Amino acid sequence: MSFTLEVARELGVPSMVLWGSSAAALMGHMRLRELKERGYLPLKDESCLTNGYLEKTIIDWIPGMLPISLSDVSSFVRTTDPDDFGLWFNITEANNCTKAGALVINTFDALEADVLAALRAEYPRIYTVGPLGTLLRRGHHGDDSIELSLWKHDTECLAWLDAQDPGSVVYVNFGSLTVLTADQLAEFAWGLAATGRPFLWVVREDLVRGGGALPPEFLTETAERCRVVTWCPQEQVLRHRAVGCFLTHCGWNSMLESTAAGVPMVCWPVFADQYTNRKYACELWGVGLRLDEEVRREQVAGRVREAMESEEMRKSAARWKAEAEAAACPGGSSHDNLLGLVKALKEGSLNSEA
Repeated sequence: MSFTLEVARELGVPSMVLWGSSAAALMGHMRLRELKERGYLPLKDESCLTNGYLEKTIIDWIPGMLPISLSDVSSFVRTTDPDDFGLWFNITEANNCTKAGALVINTFDALEADVLAALRAEYPRIYTVGPLGTLLRRGHHGDDSIELSLWKHDTECLAWLDAQDPGSVVYVNFGSLTVLTADQLAEFAWGLAATGRPFLWVVREDLVRGGGALPPEFLTETAERCRVVTWCPQEQVLRHRAVGCFLTHCGWNSMLESTAAGVPMVCWPVFADQYTNRKYACELWGVGLRLDEEVRREQVAGRVREAMESEEMRKSAARWKAEAEAAACPGGSSHDNLLGLVKALKEGSLNSEA
């Protein structure tokens, strides 16, 4: 919440902002105001939500970013209201980041080199310290018990994974906030069943709008190769030798953890920065495949099979895993940036912008 930066300035104390998503998402959200000024937002009418306007409108002038469809900039562009609170809030928060003494981003330099160069040209006090989980484990000598999540985990799923073949399991988790309809849940379920693969699926108690459960016939059919939990130690799961694919909502923590683990992804974003994250995973990093917004079991099965079987995606995922490890090692960009951040804090050079 950026109002705290004004308090820090008034008190004369150092300030830092931890941006919880990618550098590309930050740059995109920082340009939402300009999208309004140029007349892209708000949308002219409701038809723009369904007539292909969002997908066909390409934004190719954002510094450091790939040419990107308006639909992939953010979920908050999907409004016809000039006073939309979500749009206003994200414009305000993203741009207020630059008022901090330092901006800390959970990413690593090699992953987002172009957009980070563009951001640093505008705001040099940026410290990339990701992947945070990798950096944290290295600081604790590879201790897998170190967890960033505060949720209660079902750790028994790790023993279930131990019994599966290497690279055979589809891991499915739509994060802590995504809500599905009962029809979407069923389409995902039968799509997973059609893959013939074992799968570990996180199904929160509040995952389905209005309540709902997995179809009993689906559970019967997949009983020998299905493990359903309400939450799990995700980083340990993604790093497990049995996991070969991640069906994800494209939340940044999930994306970065999967990248650090070298696991290809099938991408179904629903909110905020998740569309930008998908764009980069699928089109730049080569580690993701898109699902359509309308969930169809045939496409779910097809994309999962492709992600599991693609040699090219596995090679890309392995390359980015190595880059993530290198960034977190002594002498790596994230490791050194963290030390630099601590040094700047000790020296008192992180005062908020006046």
